[in-house]
Amino acid sequence: MRLKKAYALKRPKLRQSWNKYNLYNLSRAEPPNTFTRTFFQQKWSAKSTARAYHGETVKEKHWQRMFRRRLRSVVPMDHNQLARSDGFEQAEGRGSGLEPHPDNKPRPFPKTPYMNMTFAPLERRLDTAIFRAMFASSTRQARQFVVHGDVKVNGKEMIYPGYLLNPGDMFQVEPDRVMFATGALKDARERRAGRKARQKSQASAAKSQDVLPSDSESAPTTEDTLLTSTADEASSDSNKETLQSLLSQAKNLLTTPSSASNLSGKRKQDLRAFQRLLKRTLSRGRNQSIFPQKDTTLTDSLDAQLQELTQKLNLNPAPPADEKIDPRDLGPETLTPENSSLLRKALTEARENPIDVTKPYATPWRPRPYMSAFAFIPRYLEVHHRICSAVYLRHPVARPGLGEVPTPFGNDVNALSFNWYLRRR
Repeated sequence: MRLKKAYALKRPKLRQSWNKYNLYNLSRAEPPNTFTRTFFQQKWSAKSTARAYHGETVKEKHWQRMFRRRLRSVVPMDHNQLARSDGFEQAEGRGSGLEPHPDNKPRPFPKTPYMNMTFAPLERRLDTAIFRAMFASSTRQARQFVVHGDVKVNGKEMIYPGYLLNPGDMFQVEPDRVMFATGALKDARERRAGRKARQKSQASAAKSQDVLPSDSESAPTTEDTLLTSTADEASSDSNKETLQSLLSQAKNLLTTPSSASNLSGKRKQDLRAFQRLLKRTLSRGRNQSIFPQKDTTLTDSLDAQLQELTQKLNLNPAPPADEKIDPRDLGPETLTPENSSLLRKALTEARENPIDVTKPYATPWRPRPYMSAFAFIPRYLEVHHRICSAVYLRHPVARPGLGEVPTPFGNDVNALSFNWYLRRR
């Protein structure tokens, strides 16, 4: 019900979201009616429309304290022109009827959209910057990532979505959360496979829980053996089910009243650290040594994998590239260089983007639909999508013909909103 109100179609409000209904509202957005309304009504409706997009989760009183009369702007100047002349040519021929050549006439200078910078202070917020960097599909989701502790600012965990970034600050989001936010959702078949995998892991965890002793005196001993012996076992076996069962055991030790009451605070901290280590290990989907495939044995190099596949398929290896051979002389069981390159590319994609039914998003990963309309990065952010981190370079400014604050509204709506808050100050 909440989402229906947020993306209503009868009385649409534009939001900072990749939702398909929001995209539909963006496509049919029209300028507000100003003919039958007073100036006060125009300002209020413009303020209401703009605030639904800019700072939807920010309280009005908080935004009024953030509002600034000063609008940042820059005027680019040609240093070569400044070095050549000091401006005397502007008065040359004035009053004498001298007209410059049509090719030498100065081009009209584009206007600077100052009013589009009305909501520039909100771009400093951490949740808004995460959404602008394409690490979340909406500001609400970015706010959730921050509150859940999945965001770091300058290497330290930040749990406050309203944290104001300063120029030079670097923020980073957990890659799994970014892949979930920007990836496609699972279909019915993938959700069913995920449920079966979870049921299997829960059954194995229940069996391992039955093996654990139930008396309170032996609980610390079991926890000590769990912490010391499982790291070597997980690294040697490289079995995902083993890691999941160990994670369930550690969780049961912390949640069961009989065993948790007898654990010291230090032991609980060690168990929680062990849980975080297991979660990080399980989330590394690209490390194929942890999650072996069933069909082919993964090796360290692509060349060894390629050779292994050709042997299993009874294919002859491809001839050297420098050797000239007529393609008609190659038999049907010979691997051509083109097919070899395609197979190598497929193996690389399989290693970097594997199939994992336990992930909350569809695998292999693919972008979610209707994403291309929102795929842009503002100028004041420097984003590195491979490590899911970005740098807040500077505060957004207005330039001739360009306002660096992304907004779906025109200059008129932003000007009315600015006048509303200007009066309130």
